[in-house]
Amino acid sequence: MSVRKRLSPEESRIAALEAARALLIEAGPQAVTLKAVAGRIGRTHANLLHHFGSASGLQKELARHLAETICAVIREAVIASRSGIGSPRDVVDLTFDAFDREGAGALASWMLLTGNEDALDPIVDVIHDLVIEVGDFHSDEMRGTTLTLVLMALGDAQMGGPLSQALELPRNAARDYAARMLDAATEAAKLMQAG
Repeated sequence: MSVRKRLSPEESRIAALEAARALLIEAGPQAVTLKAVAGRIGRTHANLLHHFGSASGLQKELARHLAETICAVIREAVIASRSGIGSPRDVVDLTFDAFDREGAGALASWMLLTGNEDALDPIVDVIHDLVIEVGDFHSDEMRGTTLTLVLMALGDAQMGGPLSQALELPRNAARDYAARMLDAATEAAKLMQAG
């Protein structure tokens, strides 16, 4: 007979979110169910219902968890880029990876398709907070650049492969365009600060 380790409510919630993230990356958003996550962490369906309320609640919390985790890394890349240690391309690659390899794009699309109308709220809120923290939120240029970068990353995650192939462009063409856009925005911001 095996003995399950007793977890605090917060530890149990985090374990469930990490298991949901692994399922998302391995098998796609349709695999992120209460039953699958419960089985992955050795808990009951009822235990997860207690924490998240429903499958859509789990998915919404997963979206928030992904956004917070990924934006923390992007925040560090922005700070490194501004200090000359990193580059705007690092920010672009992390943003594109968040929506593609990390599954945020697929999760957001799945949640919208299944009728979870407020599905993007956690992602949008975290991006909003990131822009306020690392940039000048009142700058139309900063907000416009962020909007364009996120939409490019989301679109690339959804159909970047087939579209770049159809247009006979390299698979990373959208990332390259986004990096040039961010480079130009970064240079413009430096000129505004100097002048």
